[in-house]
Amino acid sequence: MQLIIVLATLIFGFAGIANAKVVGKEVTYKDDGTTLKGYIAYDDSIKGKRPGVIVVHEWWGHNAYARSRADMLAKLGYTAIALDMFGDGKTLDHPDDAGKMAGAISSNMPLMKARFLAALKTLNAEPTVDPARTGAIGYCFGGSVVLNMAREGVGLTSVAAFHAQVGGQTKAVKGKFKARVLVANGADDKWITSESVEAFKKEMDAAGVKYKYVAYPGAVHGFTNPAATGLGEKFHIPIAYNKDADEKSWVELTTLFKETLGK
Repeated sequence: MQLIIVLATLIFGFAGIANAKVVGKEVTYKDDGTTLKGYIAYDDSIKGKRPGVIVVHEWWGHNAYARSRADMLAKLGYTAIALDMFGDGKTLDHPDDAGKMAGAISSNMPLMKARFLAALKTLNAEPTVDPARTGAIGYCFGGSVVLNMAREGVGLTSVAAFHAQVGGQTKAVKGKFKARVLVANGADDKWITSESVEAFKKEMDAAGVKYKYVAYPGAVHGFTNPAATGLGEKFHIPIAYNKDADEKSWVELTTLFKETLGK
């Protein structure tokens, strides 16, 4: 009898896994008249509310890579939104154009914050989301965005920045910067200086922020994105995928979110 019960449990358990499905849907929302096109993903086999996570794209714009990270977070039990910082779901194909677009947002903190908050509002409106538990992750340009939103005092439980510049327009203020932080960068990233890293650590320490900075040996800029190697070769820029650093940094992220968001 006990064997039958065990077998039945396994069968129904595997059936539940088979029936689990990540639902992905495109969403359109607004910021001061600008149309923004995002993507929301969640596992429809999970009942009730769960933490929400914002995914901020690289300087290439809201593309399939950002959406893939939202899907990965959904599989972990979160509801995730891959937001649109550039408007109309715009993507760029050349680093010169991407740099100009990212620079326009980075130099305009009110605009950056408004578009981030528009995505947060859209995420929190989802029936599956618990607004009291919200995290954010970002890549390259997006990593800088999530760090700056934490500096701005946006209600985030935790943030993670991957291959990102760590400086900000403003400094972290104790009591205002409440999010716990993970920064995962390549130790050989040509675009991140040791001086900026040391300044970031001093800033976080002074503000009493709980953070972890990880530098992966041999990894360069863009190390989490499988498309980075081809783009680096095409445009002769120092970016490349690093499977080992990608996988290890994702483990760091899942640990952070388990400890801060409860999943």
